[in-house]
Amino acid sequence: MIIILYIAALIAAVAFAVLVIFLARTLTAVRRTMNNVADTLEGVEKQMEGITLETTALLNKTNKLAEDVGEKSEKLNTLVDGVKGIGDTVQEFNQSIRSISMGLTKSAQDHTESAAQAMKWGQVAINLWKKAKKEEKY
Repeated sequence: MIIILYIAALIAAVAFAVLVIFLARTLTAVRRTMNNVADTLEGVEKQMEGITLETTALLNKTNKLAEDVGEKSEKLNTLVDGVKGIGDTVQEFNQSIRSISMGLTKSAQDHTESAAQAMKWGQVAINLWKKAKKEEKY
């Protein structure tokens, strides 16, 4: 019976040794994997630092550009307001011209007969004056 105990102990020792060997191999593979992951993370960290610097510079440039666009937009608004004022002035001038033109047209229509009669009398006066001039010469 003691032999069975020694055989059992020997089997247990061999099994434990095999377990330790496989566990050691697994842990070694895990260590290599973890080293690779650490190296990869270091590379990613360096790249992230570069990206962060570039992103910060880009953000600063974007902010400056936005300020510049805002300033130019305000200046352009002033110009647009000026052009609008000129347009309003021209429109008022056109309305004044139309009003005067309409007044003249209405006045001419209202006094057409008087104007025709005045032209006839004017022509008669010119003719009489011409006759008087001719008679003075003779």
